[in-house]
This record gives sequence, C-alpha cells and structure tokens, in this order.
Amino acid sequence: MARERRLVFGEVAEQYDRSRPSYPDALVDELVALAGLGPGRRVLEVGAGTGKATAMFALRGVPLLALEPSAAMAAVARRKLESYPEVELVESDFERWDPRGAEFSLIYAAQSWHWVTPELGYLRARAALTPGGLLAVFWNRPRWGRVALRDELAAVYAIQAPDLDTDSPMHPAGALAPERQDSWEREIAQSPSFVDAQIRNYDWTCEYSAGEYARLLETHSDTRMLSQKRRARLLAAVAGEIERRGGSLQMSYVTRLCLARAV
Repeated sequence: MARERRLVFGEVAEQYDRSRPSYPDALVDELVALAGLGPGRRVLEVGAGTGKATAMFALRGVPLLALEPSAAMAAVARRKLESYPEVELVESDFERWDPRGAEFSLIYAAQSWHWVTPELGYLRARAALTPGGLLAVFWNRPRWGRVALRDELAAVYAIQAPDLDTDSPMHPAGALAPERQDSWEREIAQSPSFVDAQIRNYDWTCEYSAGEYARLLETHSDTRMLSQKRRARLLAAVAGEIERRGGSLQMSYVTRLCLARAV
C-alpha cells in the first residue's frame, strides 16, 4: 500500500512526541491576546499531531477543538490531553471535517498548514472563523546559516541521500533562509477572505546529542519516505559525524508565526 507522506508521522507517533520540539510560550501568549480569547471564545486547531501546541493552549484554559487525521498521532494526543475537559479531539483532516455551523475566534495550525490542500484551506478557515477572527499558522525552522556543523552535515547528506530534496527545512544544504521561504503575504493578498497579513519571529536554540538529533530526523517526512535501509544509513552517518565533531549539535531555530484576519 502506498504511504501518504502527510500521514507517515503516525509510524513513529511516540518518538515524534518525545523528539519534536515544542513552541515558544511567548507565541502562545501573544495569540491568546491577539485573538481576544476568553469565556465563550473557542479555538480550532488544524493538525494537532501528538498535541504539543494543543497542551500549551489547554494549560491556559482555552476551550479548543483539535483535528488530527492520523489515528496513531491522535491516540498519543488523546492520552496527553485527557485531563483537560475543555479540549475535544476529532480524528479528521481539515478538508473533510464538518463544522456544523460552529464559529471560532482563532484557527491555528502548528507545523501542519502546508499539508492542507491550498485551494480549500483559506476558504474553509474563513467559513469557520467569526468576522475579524484570527488565522495563525506557525512552524519551527532551523537557521542553518547559524549552525556550526552545517557544512559537515551537508556533506553527509550528499553521500548518503544525494536525491533528498534540499528544500526540506531539515536539510542542511537548503539554500533559503527561513524568512525567504514564506509566501504568506502573497497568499493572503490573493485571498479576498483575509487581510492584514503579518509574520512574527521567535528565535531560540536547542542542543542535541548525536542520538537525539538522529531520532529527531527520523520523525520528519522526508527522512521517513526513504527506504528503511537508506534511512538507517543516513541517520547513522549523521550521528557519527556529530560524534566526531564533539558529540553535540547546537541547533538555531526560528519559530515563524504567520497571521491574518478574517474579513
């Protein structure tokens, strides 16, 4: 059976939850304020994954409906969120979900908006938002230009996976800085349902051991789509290179928050 790339994360759902980074607290606090969240103001999450962002909103008492198409990922999220009665988790993708007339003050997608069918995403988001409601999508992206081992890791990729797409954010040979990868302003300008496109950045760093970084890479879709043998070779080579260069990797990240208001 052919594997659907947007669902391969479910193959390693527990590892995804342990290895993937979370998001800056300041970003979540800012969204709560910008969306004017409070009693009676519900939030919709598109692509909850294992509930990393979901839990951050739940901790702030935000009533939330979270959609997640992968059964394995949803199972992890459901276990993590069982103590938050104000969170409802629905196993569905955004395109096929039936809102049944529900409206939300905020719709957000953490690390998932690029999996939504483009011609449907903005239409469906506007239909589910109150007038003036906020659409927020955000991603964690490496700033490879600030990573000391970038060239060494790029050389490993060139040998072990020369056909892997360098446009993937986790590929060390990627040519574009995060701020040049976005088409957000253009997309919003082309959508009559949204205005006031904005992008905000949150910079932070994370240190990984060789094994931790290999386990992180194993949860990304481009790595997962490799055959098991090629994936194992690449991850072993990446971990080996980090070990030879001191045993740890200091990764520089930016969390890119893209915003727009419903007309």
